[in-house]
Amino acid sequence: MQFTPVLRSEALKVRTLRSLYGTLLAVFAVTTAFSALAGVSDTSDPDFDPLFMALSGVMPGQIAAIAFGAVAVSSEYHGNGIRLSLAAVPRRGRWFAAKLVAIAVPSLAVGLVSALAALLAARAGLGTAASGLTAGEQVRGVVGCGVYVMLMALFAAGLTVVFRSGVATLSTLIPFILVVSFVIGDVAGGATDFLPDRAGQVVLYQTPDGTLGPWTGLAVTGLWTAAAVLAGAWRLSRRDA
Repeated sequence: MQFTPVLRSEALKVRTLRSLYGTLLAVFAVTTAFSALAGVSDTSDPDFDPLFMALSGVMPGQIAAIAFGAVAVSSEYHGNGIRLSLAAVPRRGRWFAAKLVAIAVPSLAVGLVSALAALLAARAGLGTAASGLTAGEQVRGVVGCGVYVMLMALFAAGLTVVFRSGVATLSTLIPFILVVSFVIGDVAGGATDFLPDRAGQVVLYQTPDGTLGPWTGLAVTGLWTAAAVLAGAWRLSRRDA
């Protein structure tokens, strides 16, 4: 079977699974709402970064993006649906690639729209505090935010194939992001700059302060995602459906 009909089939699965619409809506709603709240916060902190403040809603919003990637894959394992999918597409790599594209496209689109809405909502609250942001910095922040959301969704998708369980993926990734990055990260020092979430979020800062730059940080997240996807592909090829 050619790749295009396989991609159409996987895209149809995404469009017809209602829970996936809920996760994508949550990415938009949570990202925009938290950024709008951040926009009316105190801006007197000497470390205040207007671009990060405007896009900070993506930090809670990414949880929904992770759920989107995990549920899109884990739905295949309910009722042995994966057996039917692989019977229709015996070339497992082709099926997995189509599944990843079906996850990447909507997550990127929603990430970009969410980032733009968050920026506009937060800027309305920040007022003159955001006047120093250049057009280039804002475009970089919005595009980088959209790519980051997509990478986190794909990261979750790869891990879900490895674990064969969406619950296991969510139970691993969400505590990792909330505990390791925010609690241990402030104690462990520079090594945590290379964690998938922290590295990718560098692109959200107007003036990054650390080892990684905006795009190199996003590249590190891309490497984490690639590793998860490759691990998933290996597991898929080595284990019976």
